[in-house]
Amino acid sequence: MFENDIKKYNVLNDIAGQNGIVIFGGKEDKDIPLCELRQAFAIDSKLYNRSVDGLSVINAITLYDACAAPLIPETLLLHIGEADLNHFEENPADFDQKYRELIAHIRLLNKKCRIAVISLKNYGDDADIAEMNRHLKYIAESEHCEFGDIAAKRIWNPKGTKDVVSFVYDIGFVRPLKNKRPIYDLVKILFCCEE
Repeated sequence: MFENDIKKYNVLNDIAGQNGIVIFGGKEDKDIPLCELRQAFAIDSKLYNRSVDGLSVINAITLYDACAAPLIPETLLLHIGEADLNHFEENPADFDQKYRELIAHIRLLNKKCRIAVISLKNYGDDADIAEMNRHLKYIAESEHCEFGDIAAKRIWNPKGTKDVVSFVYDIGFVRPLKNKRPIYDLVKILFCCEE
């Protein structure tokens, strides 16, 4: 089922750099326009998208090893859960356990990886998605990961954000400090770009 994605990512991983920012998500993440967003928002880090249609906590470790682990991510944006709603409704404890196992596995392979757990969008106020997002936030906190909350639709002006980011960078405030871009800024730029 995932053979084509794995083959494609193996080829790309052979030519890609390491220690960048990797998105590891599902179907809705595959089409994030990374090149355009990277350029528009002056993101200096390497960005890679290793999202797979049908990514679930059940198959996440296998797919992580095949698609994302070779990149040795400096930052990993985990956006898993879209394909798990039925599983979560039936057995939330198992969902939580498998998510924790994934985080532990990633840390075993790459102790320096900064991990962010990204919530699911919930623009329709779905009770099941809201409950899953509560679990994801708790998992992030208990596993010492950052949490990117994209559940609620926010008013976001991409052009205005770009102008502010460009101004701050142009006056030399951010680059000389060599700060990593805060996870929340990355999450907003990458996962909320269609708003």
